[in-house]
Amino acid sequence: MKHHIHDAAARGFEAAVEHYGRGRPTYPDDALGYVVRELGLAEGRDVLELGAGTGKFTELIVHSGARITAVEPVDAMRASLERACPTVTVLDGTAEEIPVPDASADAVIAAQAFHWFDGGRALPEIHRVLRPAGVLGMIWNVRDDASDWAERLTAIFDRLAGEDVPRYRHGRWREAFERTELFGPLHHRVAYHVHHVTPETFLDRVLSVSYVASASEDERAGVVGEVRELLATDPELVGRDEIVMPYRTDVFWTTRRDQASATSA
Repeated sequence: MKHHIHDAAARGFEAAVEHYGRGRPTYPDDALGYVVRELGLAEGRDVLELGAGTGKFTELIVHSGARITAVEPVDAMRASLERACPTVTVLDGTAEEIPVPDASADAVIAAQAFHWFDGGRALPEIHRVLRPAGVLGMIWNVRDDASDWAERLTAIFDRLAGEDVPRYRHGRWREAFERTELFGPLHHRVAYHVHHVTPETFLDRVLSVSYVASASEDERAGVVGEVRELLATDPELVGRDEIVMPYRTDVFWTTRRDQASATSA
């Protein structure tokens, strides 16, 4: 089925599945604990994950015992997700057109994904599929740019991001929550962790970025060349067999309001 999703996501994530699997970190235990507790992920609960990608987050919440349905519009990522999580129901769809019935989920989660959604269309759909008092959760791993090399790394690939490419750091995803009366206030917790990578998986991390993966072959080769130069010249990186990439993980959640309270709010 053809879906209307951002071109950088559609082409980039289709091309970058292997790089995504090798280069992206998992999520820290503290952050996972926040999600499990605040969304009530447990046996007997129905959980819907939107924009599930290759299943990096899905495979963590499988152990909660909840019944999980994962929705992913990119064919290659959905195929990887099905291989990684064979016990999960995997559907082709988007957050703006969720292919499940009304009031069929106790919780909805989006990992590394909500900033790609059209929030004005996605929130009413999420409200539709949640049961009364259902919870929407969102989680993002964010690279820490505090070191000189991390800042240089971001500058290398960020020039390929057009103005229209949604990015979590820009914070525009919050605007839909500021406009809606369908959900209560956003709650926020933070966790920190590090990702240990080799020089090659360091490069995979760069190539997993949607707008790098969807760039032209020449543009991508230019980025690869600059990243290899960074690895070969930066005093903190040169000659290292293992590189430590620090991350912050942001967890947000909000509770569904019923139609009556949403109308009167």
